[in-house]
Amino acid sequence: MALDGWKERLFRQYLHWISRPARLKRKLAALIGEGGAAPPLDGRCLRAAALQVELRLFKDPLEYAAEAHRRVAEAAAAGAQLVAFPEDNNLPLLGMLPGVEEAGAAISAAEIDASPPDPAAPSPAVTVAEVIRYAGPVMRPFLELLYSTLAAAYGLYLMAGSFLLPEGSRVVNRAFLYGPDGGLVGTQDKVHLMPVEIDWGLSAGTEFHIFETAAGRIAAPVCMDATYYETFRLLELQGVELVTLPIANPEPYNYWLALRGIWPRVQECPLYGIKSALVGSLLGFEFTGRAGLYAPAELTADGSGVLAEVESPAGEGLALAELDLRALQELRRDHPWRDSNPALYRRYFPRVYCSL
Repeated sequence: MALDGWKERLFRQYLHWISRPARLKRKLAALIGEGGAAPPLDGRCLRAAALQVELRLFKDPLEYAAEAHRRVAEAAAAGAQLVAFPEDNNLPLLGMLPGVEEAGAAISAAEIDASPPDPAAPSPAVTVAEVIRYAGPVMRPFLELLYSTLAAAYGLYLMAGSFLLPEGSRVVNRAFLYGPDGGLVGTQDKVHLMPVEIDWGLSAGTEFHIFETAAGRIAAPVCMDATYYETFRLLELQGVELVTLPIANPEPYNYWLALRGIWPRVQECPLYGIKSALVGSLLGFEFTGRAGLYAPAELTADGSGVLAEVESPAGEGLALAELDLRALQELRRDHPWRDSNPALYRRYFPRVYCSL
């Protein structure tokens, strides 16, 4: 897959040509037609959709755009006012690169092999970070135009998932949130990386961002960020009402292991959680997950803390539920588990975290 000199320049020009804005705009105009605005927000109630997306590679980026449109249109037809895509949502566009699946599988196999490396074995021609640095400048404007257009066409909030993208000398895992007017509400870099992402050369984010919207105060941490209690605690203390969490778990599905994520977090720190999931096989990994919407147990009819969830951890799906932000605020005011000793935290937390 390595390209040098004029071949590299020629191929990059080809990638820009097949991803050019005019081509994408024509495709979206044909797909969207009249579009269809989401129902107006009713005070403090919101209907949200969490997508479970089956991973596949696309040689033509317009095929990716058509698939993204199909999922948004499906959610909008069900009345969704906020739609969430999963983590690593730009991986399907790597299909534009010849031989990427074979090369990626070889890289991944080498990275997860626990045996000592063979000094005589050839090194991979490229690393994952190098692939992203090469393709990222082509993918980013395409993705921004695509998801901005879809958000505006259907008049909804669109969490486009997270994308692996170059940012200066770094490569980051960045989530994008668009508003009903198509404008970019904000972005969030993944703060807690998986070991394999560190091996790939990704760089972690350093802060959490909070987005003030007509749909409430939203945050968008990414996947592993929900493994740690502190993430949601920090967000709740800053008034966040709704967390969108895109995931792409590269492991066989295990119900108990999955509980390290969003479900316990929304019980510990009362807020709503939307988990979107990438599933399928790529780069030598098997991704599994169950997209769903979660709430404090007191705000679910059966006391489970689950508002809606895709039935299977594999295959495509959509989970849809109503989120009542007024009920959330009432619960927060009168919650029986509220912290009652803030002086203890002020005494110990600075010392504990500074010692790290």
